[in-house]
Amino acid sequence: MSFATADLYDAHGDALRSCVTQFRSYGARARFSGQISTVRCLEDNALVKQTLATPGGGRVLVVDGGGSLRTALLGDMIAAAAVKNGWAGVVINGAVRDTAALDRLDLGVKALGSNPRKSAKTGLGEVDVPVTFGDVTFTPGEWLYSDEDGILLSEHHLDT
Repeated sequence: MSFATADLYDAHGDALRSCVTQFRSYGARARFSGQISTVRCLEDNALVKQTLATPGGGRVLVVDGGGSLRTALLGDMIAAAAVKNGWAGVVINGAVRDTAALDRLDLGVKALGSNPRKSAKTGLGEVDVPVTFGDVTFTPGEWLYSDEDGILLSEHHLDT
């Protein structure tokens, strides 16, 4: 990927929305972009696992975990499935685990932090609904651009 979010913002200004949440970066891809899919769940990663087991087509999964750091919503096995299925990245408003393994996977991963504790597996939550955190709404079908400086959202695909 050759884009920089700062350059995209300079070129497109207020047509872009900037997520103010300060995420930690995991995964081998520091820069990633793609159309947004979403999951809303709290301390339960069954829908995350189910979604990332489907063909990603270069999309980015945005997971609103309510900002909880009590349990991890993504680990190495689910992330490896995401790579195998062609997902570009995952943004989690919550925690991950297996961070050393995540760092070796060809996947962009942003999360608030890490916790080795497993999450529930009941399947509670919602898929492909707008989710809001970091002063922005992540709408399925819109575009996400992420690099070392942060995350930008666009209603349309940008030439990078």
